[in-house]
Amino acid sequence: MSQPPATAASAELHPDVSLIQLSGREIYLVGTAHISRESAELVGRIIAEQLPNAVCLELDEKRYDALAHRKSWELLDLKEILRRRQLATLLINLLLASYQKKLGDKLGVRPGSELLAAAQKAEELKIPVALCDRDVRITMRRAWRATPWHRKLMLLATLLAGMFDRSEISEESLRELRNTDLLSELLAQLGRELPELKQVLIDERDTFLAERIKQTPGTKLVAVVGAGHVAGIKTALQNDRRQQMAAISQIPPASSAWKIMAWLVPVVILGSLAYIAISKGMAVAGQNLLYWILANGIPASLGAALALAHPLTIAGAFVAAPITSLTPVIGAGYVTAFLQAMLRPPLVMEFERVLDDMNSLGGWWRNRLLRVFLAFILPALGSMLGTWIGGYEIISNLF
Repeated sequence: MSQPPATAASAELHPDVSLIQLSGREIYLVGTAHISRESAELVGRIIAEQLPNAVCLELDEKRYDALAHRKSWELLDLKEILRRRQLATLLINLLLASYQKKLGDKLGVRPGSELLAAAQKAEELKIPVALCDRDVRITMRRAWRATPWHRKLMLLATLLAGMFDRSEISEESLRELRNTDLLSELLAQLGRELPELKQVLIDERDTFLAERIKQTPGTKLVAVVGAGHVAGIKTALQNDRRQQMAAISQIPPASSAWKIMAWLVPVVILGSLAYIAISKGMAVAGQNLLYWILANGIPASLGAALALAHPLTIAGAFVAAPITSLTPVIGAGYVTAFLQAMLRPPLVMEFERVLDDMNSLGGWWRNRLLRVFLAFILPALGSMLGTWIGGYEIISNLF
């Protein structure tokens, strides 16, 4: 069932503010740049002028708590992240946050300052705050699951390139970026190059934010969102998309094809070793098994050594890689990351400065938290290489 059409009033408003009239309600939709001083000043002024019944923010509870209390490191439970195998998702999230923080530092503005300004102004005026965004963990997991592996590599390369970019950016450039036509063009380009990512990060969240805004009590609301969401939210407000909320609030399971592929490698390797043992004898099978162990263990342990991991982590990589390559339940990288986190746990100060350390190559080895990521990535790449080398040798010995 469609909602009554939403219309924008013709009243004189700031160019970044749209007045949406919907079913007798007024929604002041404020499009902001998350690292703009001008946006931070604008949201406070609009809230004070309009005195709405509630202020809706493009934040979830965890992001709001981290922003308001500056305790993001306290919210980071590394053991739980490792247990749930969400280290790759955390890395992407930190890369995004680091890039945004770097831009904010250039302008002397803390990332998310306009959202914090809106929350503080609402608290000052005793106006309720509604956190309308989807849980960031669900968003990141859905984005990771939806993106094909080759596009994951493209995304990582883009984020790393942006992280080490030293070009300057000005408030004028941000003002141009907030231009609706330019943003539409940028999002259209994102849709062409990374359509799965745009679907999760932009389109789904447009729907989620719009529905949560409509669920917020009050006849007059001020909604503060990133400028890139304004056009999509305007469209979503005109339709009843409540039936989509359950689906986009869940983490989709891995595809059955991927599960089959994950089990195919151990079945082929173990089956080949069994066939070699029967057809050529246990001695030959033992030689192939030893080759498999060395082909997996040596590159994985070298990866851990390149990460400057703890000696026991390096030894653990050698032991774990040949075993984890034969099971899709857990990868060698998670074993080595867990060992590194336990043997050399990150200090509180390293959690706090992780976004700064990510911007320098040496920082990745200096910061213990980032070294956990290196102890995850490099042994995993070594184990992947060893799986192909060892698998090729074993299969070639079948004939």
